[in-house]
Amino acid sequence: MPDTDPASKSMEAIVALCKRRGFVYPASEIYGGINGFWDYGPLGTALKNNIRDHWWKHTVECPPIGPDGEPVSIVGLDSSIIQNPRAWEASGHVGGFSDPMVDCTETKKRYRADQVLVMVSWDVEDGSGDEPNGAIDRLFAFNDSDDKSYALARKKAEKFAKKIGVTVASNPTIWPLTHAEFDGAYQYIVGPDTETPGTLTEPREFNLMFETFVGAIRDDSAKAYLRPETAQGIFLNYKNVLDTMRVKVPFGIAQIGKSFRNEVTPRNFIFRSREFELMELEWFCAPDDSPKWYDFWKHERMRWWESLGVSKSNLVFRDHAEDELAHYSKMCVDIEYKYPFTAPGYGELEGVAHRGCYDLNAHTRGTVNDKSGWKNEFSNAKMEYLDQERQQKAREAGLSKEEINAASKYIPNVIEPASGLTRGVLVLLCEAYTEDESRPSKVFMKFKPRFAPIKAGIFPLVNKDGMPEVAQKLYMGLREKFTCQIDAKQSIGKRYARMDEAGTPYCFTVDGDTLSGGTVTVRDRDSQSQERINIDQVEKFLAEKIGE
Repeated sequence: MPDTDPASKSMEAIVALCKRRGFVYPASEIYGGINGFWDYGPLGTALKNNIRDHWWKHTVECPPIGPDGEPVSIVGLDSSIIQNPRAWEASGHVGGFSDPMVDCTETKKRYRADQVLVMVSWDVEDGSGDEPNGAIDRLFAFNDSDDKSYALARKKAEKFAKKIGVTVASNPTIWPLTHAEFDGAYQYIVGPDTETPGTLTEPREFNLMFETFVGAIRDDSAKAYLRPETAQGIFLNYKNVLDTMRVKVPFGIAQIGKSFRNEVTPRNFIFRSREFELMELEWFCAPDDSPKWYDFWKHERMRWWESLGVSKSNLVFRDHAEDELAHYSKMCVDIEYKYPFTAPGYGELEGVAHRGCYDLNAHTRGTVNDKSGWKNEFSNAKMEYLDQERQQKAREAGLSKEEINAASKYIPNVIEPASGLTRGVLVLLCEAYTEDESRPSKVFMKFKPRFAPIKAGIFPLVNKDGMPEVAQKLYMGLREKFTCQIDAKQSIGKRYARMDEAGTPYCFTVDGDTLSGGTVTVRDRDSQSQERINIDQVEKFLAEKIGE
């Protein structure tokens, strides 16, 4: 039985298949590539578009049923990648959107400081447990969540320990590089890719936004930024949508689009890259209703990922601790997936954040505060919402004018389910990758049929005797409704192998019985079982199977 646990899968093998079958290529590969950027090949583009279209369908065109039993109200948006730079000042990205980084002066490599760990524990051979003289001369760093890096650091530590007559503890104490104990002690730390202590600089903040210039003159007055998220474009258009679309709170604005972050250490294939696509929803609701909607979207988004065919056992919720919340967030939960490079642990797939009224307030009054109080340094737009239903209920209850205003006028709170479309591609690639020694390809991609890049392969058994013509006619009848490929090259086994690696769920073979009896062979990707159906039933068969 094929093993589908991500912990048993090789990331190197998945990356190799992606290149071999046209899912993902290194960007600018003929020039040696560029770190943190990837190109999506024909199959990868189709897979990504299938995920994108499914998200848009179930978020905007046919949104989920809310807690009251009625469909929620969500509209779509496509905002500009480059906005007025003052928007990013107001949102806090110019001043606070950064990661701590360290550089190695020997190797010239750069690391996220919060993703580097350091071994600091030693055992003395006499069993006393005291730190030996000279042990402080070496503290060995390694990349977090990287078994190879840890193994290399331990090997270097053991080499040094032997030299000074001690051993490395079987379970050494591990501290993050940013630990306060390391203040002034960087001269003793051996970086992940060197054997020389003291080559790491102390952490410093590194802004993640890509800068560009608008217009002919390249100076600070023309500076702009590539957006690091799509959310701010939604907040900037909140009033426009209210004024033009006849929506009322609670409602949502959804957007899919490219975002850019100058990651210090892009890694793990397309998991963390510098150019990526986001699927973001900003849900605007009354402040006192926000806990209800936070809980609703948390579970709704988990159900959505399961609808893509992702196993429940590979998905978990993880609530953010208070000290890891973003500057705008009141609370946040991540939906995490068990990637091969995190297994048996999990890594982020989607975040559902309670942003409060931070963003709408920020764009109203900015983030400038002096002794006289808040200044309207930014848009001066009025983001306050008049809830007419609450206003009417307050009047009927006989409340005073002041009480009516307090009950019916508010800045909406925002619940934000935000997921990476390109990270979703990675999850489906990892989930689908299935090794199986019983088939010629030794591996197949077990996509849920509706998300497979190619839905059907059409094969003439041999390239003669009228079979190619019948296969071509079948293909022409299916191509406008399903993504199909017709293939007459090489043996039928090699064609099955190619389709297995592409994740094609069904292959239809035209053979001698087709010519005499009007039936074709259907081969199921997962079970490799075959059955015969009438050639006139192929379209109905696919429609039923792909819709499952």
